[in-house]
Amino acid sequence: MDRIRIVGGHSLNGSIPISGAKNAALPLMIASLLTDEILTLENMPRLADVNLLIRILGNHGVDHAVDGKRRGDQPNAGNTLHLSARNIVDTTAPYELVSRMRASFWVIAPLLARMGEAKVSLPGGCAIGTRPVDLLLMVLERLGADLDIAGGYVIAKAPKGLKGAEIVFPKVTVGGTHTALMAAALAQGTSVICNAAREPEVQDLAECLVKMGARIKGGGTSTIEVEGVARLSGARHAVLPDRIETGTYAMAVAMTGGDVLLEGARPELLQSALDSIEKAGATVKASNSGVRVTRNGAGLTPVDVSTEPFPGFPTDLQAQFMALMSRARGSSRITETIFENRFMHVQELARLGARIRLDGETAIVDGVERLRGAPVMATDLRASVSLVIAGLAAEGETIVNRVYHLDRGFERLEDKLGRCGAVVERLVGG
Repeated sequence: MDRIRIVGGHSLNGSIPISGAKNAALPLMIASLLTDEILTLENMPRLADVNLLIRILGNHGVDHAVDGKRRGDQPNAGNTLHLSARNIVDTTAPYELVSRMRASFWVIAPLLARMGEAKVSLPGGCAIGTRPVDLLLMVLERLGADLDIAGGYVIAKAPKGLKGAEIVFPKVTVGGTHTALMAAALAQGTSVICNAAREPEVQDLAECLVKMGARIKGGGTSTIEVEGVARLSGARHAVLPDRIETGTYAMAVAMTGGDVLLEGARPELLQSALDSIEKAGATVKASNSGVRVTRNGAGLTPVDVSTEPFPGFPTDLQAQFMALMSRARGSSRITETIFENRFMHVQELARLGARIRLDGETAIVDGVERLRGAPVMATDLRASVSLVIAGLAAEGETIVNRVYHLDRGFERLEDKLGRCGAVVERLVGG
């Protein structure tokens, strides 16, 4: 099993290209099931989760092709992926595939909308709380589906097609909004989605569906109206840049000091997080090239944050910000309101010398003068990269184990950091 070795104490200077967003790429890939024509997705990140979803879609009969590099292409440009679901050969998504990635449960919506039936295993994914699928199933029932749960599978049927309806979410849910958009796009009549998620990845899906012929108004707002159509066509769409990767590297620069341009980053996708990084003592400047983050060696200031749905502070940056605050001069409070059990990185950060106390859904971080390298264990995707950030600033050597979590969501992390002066390498096997 691969590990990451880090020798801390080096500032970061240079540029880091920001990849396409994993959290946008996955629902966009699933949307290929809605049409019998080719969906072409540009700026696709090279990630383990993308490869796994290609396998899952292939189980349903989706063919795929990836463009090779051409002369003149940017060396760090994302892949171009072509998906063709001309013939759906199986409407069952088996446990052995779905259990490995939670987002793959979303195939239930396009399969049901297009084929009138779907049998999908209840999901797995990162162990950061239960994250139930009840709101996703509520969407399908509101649109007229008959649902049954048996043997760990959701069996959904709508032999006469789905029908438009009003869908009111009791709380903001990204997965529920993705499900509603894809299911309503082929439903008969008009659907109104109330209290919809406003995340950029939701808006990206809505924009792609519109290119495919869907009639959607209000994508990116809390009320979305979808007028169903009989069929969708193929389209070409570029995945938006990854705001979580942007925030992660911005915090790494704030942690170590230095001067880094995050190429292609869009600040409006994570303004709340960038504001918090500035309050902590870094300088953040947007330009046509991306976002430049600098810190000249001055100490870090403690900042309190609370995770919220977009446009608030993202839950997917909570662990990274906690690592940053472990070196602040004073105490900060980090409150997690989205997922329970998302503080598993606390014990591992403590192995590096961080002082963190838990009080329910709040972590109180008492900044320390120095961190010291140690062997640590990644527990989930975002927790694992928080350990990398801490290791970059720690004295001596840090070994991060279980880096397969990192490979799910960060493309060539050691290469991107290494080109900016970090001493970081992948240890293969062992």
